Amino acid sequence: MKIWLTICLLLATLLAGAQQYDSNKVPKKAKGLYEQAMNAADQGRYAASLDLVNKALQLYPAFLDAQLSKAGILGELKKYDQSIEAYQQAFAADTDYTKEYHLPYAINLMGKGNFAEALNAINSFLSLPGLSPASRKSADYRKKCILFALERQKLDSFPIELIVINEGDSVNSPLSEYFPSLTIDQQQIIVTRKVRGGTDEDFYASSKKDGKWNTAIPLPGQINTPMKEGAQQISQDGKWLVYTGQYQEGYGNFDIYLSILTNEGWSASMNAGPKVNSEFWESAPCLSPDKTELYFSSDRPGGYGGIDLYVSRLLANGKWSEAINLGPSINTAGDETGPFMHADNQTLYFTSNGHPGYGGEDIYLTKRTSDGFAKPFNLGFPINTIHNESTLTVTADGRWAYYASDREDSRGGMDIYHFELRPNLRPLPTTWVQGKVFDSITGKGLSAVIELIELDSKRMVSQVQSDEEGQYLATLPVGKTYAFSVNKKGYLFHSARFVLGDATGRSHFQLDIPLKPFATGAKVVLHNILFETGKSDLLQESLVELGKLVSLMKENPAVKIEISGHTDSIGKASDNQLLSSARAKRVVDYLITQGIEVHRLKSVGYGATKPIADNTTPEGRALNRRTELLVMENK
Repeated sequence: MKIWLTICLLLATLLAGAQQYDSNKVPKKAKGLYEQAMNAADQGRYAASLDLVNKALQLYPAFLDAQLSKAGILGELKKYDQSIEAYQQAFAADTDYTKEYHLPYAINLMGKGNFAEALNAINSFLSLPGLSPASRKSADYRKKCILFALERQKLDSFPIELIVINEGDSVNSPLSEYFPSLTIDQQQIIVTRKVRGGTDEDFYASSKKDGKWNTAIPLPGQINTPMKEGAQQISQDGKWLVYTGQYQEGYGNFDIYLSILTNEGWSASMNAGPKVNSEFWESAPCLSPDKTELYFSSDRPGGYGGIDLYVSRLLANGKWSEAINLGPSINTAGDETGPFMHADNQTLYFTSNGHPGYGGEDIYLTKRTSDGFAKPFNLGFPINTIHNESTLTVTADGRWAYYASDREDSRGGMDIYHFELRPNLRPLPTTWVQGKVFDSITGKGLSAVIELIELDSKRMVSQVQSDEEGQYLATLPVGKTYAFSVNKKGYLFHSARFVLGDATGRSHFQLDIPLKPFATGAKVVLHNILFETGKSDLLQESLVELGKLVSLMKENPAVKIEISGHTDSIGKASDNQLLSSARAKRVVDYLITQGIEVHRLKSVGYGATKPIADNTTPEGRALNRRTELLVMENK
């Protein structure tokens, strides 16, 4: 948008007849240079225009129209300090002639973040008599944005300086790159790049080696075509890519597509189907970290504005559900685009021009609630500015944000940049667990359901499925304790427990999971059945795993099991024997209260007589304190 230059040229035309300074005294050569400068500016060649304006001012320093246009051009180049100074010099030269230029002056003050001064300037402009309706409307809009900025400033107790770092020549090129997306380990970045002279778009990828990006190359496989594709997001595990394509076989103008990473590269496009796509425009898709939700933008009828955000959920049959509008807490009468669901599966970032902001499109965040999403929160200045801000991607640790911009150090057009998010704008820092699920006897990989449940709230955080080779990845927001269970028909479920405080000393967990066939003699540790220290009283956190145990028994009515209690070697053997027996009995008693027949259950305590680890270390003793399930009979 030619914000300042358009306003400056309009005002110059309106004041052409004024005689505060005599334009007839401007030398012909200076006028000629000025006309060339304006032609260059009309073509978007602002650097050349600025050079010509400066030459005109060298010939005639009192050339006030040139000085005001110089200020506007500097604003287009985002050189706010210089633009503000140029306006101030013009105001000092002739306050009456330049009084109507306080509007573009205020806009440049906003660009710099000087919102209090911008308010003074806009009020000065609004106090002028005889303003046209268009001028007053424009000024009222800017004043509304300034007042919002001043209120929003009060919410930040952090320095507003933003250090933005260009990703460099390995990722960026002389053409434009945008829509950055990263795998959860931050070792691969995928971008949309303008190609073939800027007439088409393809996907490029760069991988890290020794902490530096390798030169980006086109994605291998069948995903890049001579047709239009862009606006991609890679799944956290790096195996799915969702994107927008304009293909003849689509349902509408642009559709949502999916590609899967194979041994031969990325697969050919797969349309997300008629429940997601329509005869209208769909774009900017994003997957939830567990790949069960697909967020996207659409301008289909029935929404709250021009473009709204929607979500579709993956069904058991592998199809996507009917898309659901995210509702009026997020969608407005304006446009909402560019959704990004963080790895915590709680924090959604998106772009909007309908919520209160700084002007144009701003970036917002919202958090999941029990019945939807909370009121969106503007990310504030200087992330959001008077210009349009585009899609934001945030790393799993919540610290770094990636986006596209055309800053001064761009290699050409839009480039990919990153910056550090202020603490109040960060999602939950998130680590992850990955590995392979396999048959404990054959070693063959298994496709199984992996559930992550927050023990305090008993809320399902995510549910992922390992692929045909058994590979899986599940995200773990830090600061919680989770029950982790792996389930597959015909096998005993496997459980684990993750206790993640405010920080974790490791980037992620590697956990390969051998599932034991549901057969007589099979045994598993019930990691999430917990007791009060030194007692047999069950903790509330145990209810999640006890519920799974109840379901297991009801789904397999012929099974008989033994629940055994075990302790470490600390204390008297007799005390340990009694404690382990009481704990095993407490579990069996609970199962009986849930309708499991007594004759199918046996409890036994082994004390410290069957250790599975060294009792001389704290870690070993923790492993030995356990509750086990043994299949005694499975007819």
